[in-house]
Amino acid sequence: AMAVAGTGLVSLAVASNPAMVQMIAGTPLKWVLFAAIFGIGMLAPRVIFSGSKTAAHGLFWIYAAIWGAMIAPMLYAFNAAGAAQEIYKAFFITASVFGATSLYGYTAKRDLSPIGTFLFMAAVGLLIAIVLNALVFHSTMMSLITSSLVVLVFSAVTAYETQMIKKMYREGGAANDRASIFGAFALYGSFVTLFVHILNILGIMRNN
Repeated sequence: AMAVAGTGLVSLAVASNPAMVQMIAGTPLKWVLFAAIFGIGMLAPRVIFSGSKTAAHGLFWIYAAIWGAMIAPMLYAFNAAGAAQEIYKAFFITASVFGATSLYGYTAKRDLSPIGTFLFMAAVGLLIAIVLNALVFHSTMMSLITSSLVVLVFSAVTAYETQMIKKMYREGGAANDRASIFGAFALYGSFVTLFVHILNILGIMRNN
């Protein structure tokens, strides 16, 4: 929750500066930030469970700040179009979806671990589709389809992650302090991903 709030503050700070927004949205910097988010996501488990806890906490907050910078151009565009209400609507929908799927993952008696590999492959496939659409196709319809699929996949990911974290805590021991960092990292990433793509869906529907 603190990371989501921090991301919001970074986003608002960047979105209030048109020059910074242009620097992110109109230059290759956006791809540098995108690569940084992807790289940190891949590196995080190793740092959390093998490195120092200080480094893990630092990486988590860097991750949240980069997400804030990445989201800022979207917030700026919605505000400029007089559609700030869509941002609040997207946040409410995201919180509802996230809360419901996380609660399901926490209370489900069915073991969700078998779907982990499928969800990972689906997430990679969607990532490739998003990048191809951004670089090659520039299709609004493809953007709508991929965002809709991302919402479905990451709703399942949220349930899967919640159950996985619950199992980690059940094991107990000294690993729990690191499990808390890992859990925050995983669930924060899912929440922000859901928010970005729900906001994208609302924006496309509004424009159409």
